[in-house]
Amino acid sequence: MEFKIDTKDTFTIIMPVSDKISANLTGALLQKCEEARQSGSKNFVIDLQHCTEMDKDAIPELVAMHENSYAIDSSLVFTGISKPIMNLLKKNETDLLINIAPSLDEATDIISMEILERDLFGEEG
Repeated sequence: MEFKIDTKDTFTIIMPVSDKISANLTGALLQKCEEARQSGSKNFVIDLQHCTEMDKDAIPELVAMHENSYAIDSSLVFTGISKPIMNLLKKNETDLLINIAPSLDEATDIISMEILERDLFGEEG
């Protein structure tokens, strides 16, 4: 599987170069996130702009990726989601379980806000 990876100061953008989101692709995405975590990256934007279709068996994998990230105080935001994929996510109400941003700028804003929240709550505790 081919990915474009762009590392920023506070997050990493991972963009699969594939037209279909499958369980294999989500497994490879998870592996890329783990590799980036080992290199010090903690927050991720998954840019799905090249993907136009999705296997139903990939949906639970996306939710698991999201839950795993937040369990270890990381952020994960999906962006660039095509209309057919968004319709499938809405049909399964998955859009309510994962962070979805309409643009890369908004995904960046979500991550920035979550970093701020973690910093604030960390200082209070």
